[in-house]
Amino acid sequence: MLTPEIAVDLIIEALHMVMIMVMVLVVPGLITGLLVSLVQAATQINEQTLSFLPRLIVTLLAIILTGRWMAGYLMDYCVSIFTRAATLVG
Repeated sequence: MLTPEIAVDLIIEALHMVMIMVMVLVVPGLITGLLVSLVQAATQINEQTLSFLPRLIVTLLAIILTGRWMAGYLMDYCVSIFTRAATLVG
């Protein structure tokens, strides 16, 4: 039987997984944007679109480098959800 405690645990695990997967993709782009902004401030270049390409490249590299891990992590989570659902039903 699905109790409120089990439901809360499932939601917490799902949010934890989402936070980890988003951080893996967003944090490198944020750091790259910060570094480009520092260079722009130091050189007084006021071009708004200059930081777009480096952030895009870093985000794509993060997807390429961690895509297999993220897919495996998501599959493991789905398997654990289905296993728990089977034990809760019967």
